[in-house]
Amino acid sequence: MRKNSLLALLTGLAVGDALGVPVEFRRRGSFRVTDMQGYGTHNQPPGTWSDDTSLTLALADTIRPGKDGCPVLEDIAQGFVNWYCHAAYTAHGQVFDIGNATAQAIQRLREGIPPAQAGARGEHENGNGSLMRIAPLAIYLYGLEDHRLRFAIVRDVSSLTHAHPWSVTACLILVDYLDRLCQGQDKAQAYEELRKEFAGNYPCVDQATLARFARILERDIRKIPEREISGSGFVIHTLEAALWAFLTRDSYSDAVLAAVNLGDDTDTTGAVTGALAGIYYGCEAIPASWRRQLAASSMIENIARKMPSWNTQEQ
Repeated sequence: MRKNSLLALLTGLAVGDALGVPVEFRRRGSFRVTDMQGYGTHNQPPGTWSDDTSLTLALADTIRPGKDGCPVLEDIAQGFVNWYCHAAYTAHGQVFDIGNATAQAIQRLREGIPPAQAGARGEHENGNGSLMRIAPLAIYLYGLEDHRLRFAIVRDVSSLTHAHPWSVTACLILVDYLDRLCQGQDKAQAYEELRKEFAGNYPCVDQATLARFARILERDIRKIPEREISGSGFVIHTLEAALWAFLTRDSYSDAVLAAVNLGDDTDTTGAVTGALAGIYYGCEAIPASWRRQLAASSMIENIARKMPSWNTQEQ
């Protein structure tokens, strides 16, 4: 089950990313994506995914448990550097579309800054660069019930590039929800339980930070109209958009297309939604034509087969 879930998550994320790449930065309503296409914004062939998938694959490929199951951050950092400097984990041997905060953090890693200190910490540095790649932690942490350890692991992995509490908490919410889906919960039930858990004063997250996620945790993101959902690169907007698209649609394809058609940061919104929909509906629910066109699918499959768990045991 665990390996199948990881493959579905990675494939779903990569396909959602690839659907969004050709229309990234375009305004909502100025385009309509209905199928896999190419070229456009980044002049890439159909099925090409971006840094979102590359860094997700780098995380899945380099994560390994060290002391107490906590990942060895230096290994993950080296994976990010190999992507940035040597085009590892790329669709066609080319790095493109890297965010400023991520690029700056990786440059600090190259200069020898400790991984836990490399990430951006300012309030205005809350892009979605850690949220877009954090999804494999839901598989890595599967079965871990210690909330404080879960928080510490998510915080440390996010902080390689984005260390502000808003970014860390967005990652924590996504990983928690993905974990519930991986356990086989209905998506609506999982959402209700997520809201209850965080309403109960989640350990290690202060109330001021949780208040920034009120549209997800206090209100009901499903009831917010599309015109009030933003496809921007702000981390909280991306999490809201992905949950909205996933929870208001009834298939993988409908969810990722709804996400991409929100406009702006289309590849990341598509990627995060694709991770949710992929793990929930499974690989077989992703249109076969999209899977056939997906670049470097064999690399994705190979990485999915070998990622370890926090306790080094198969789940």
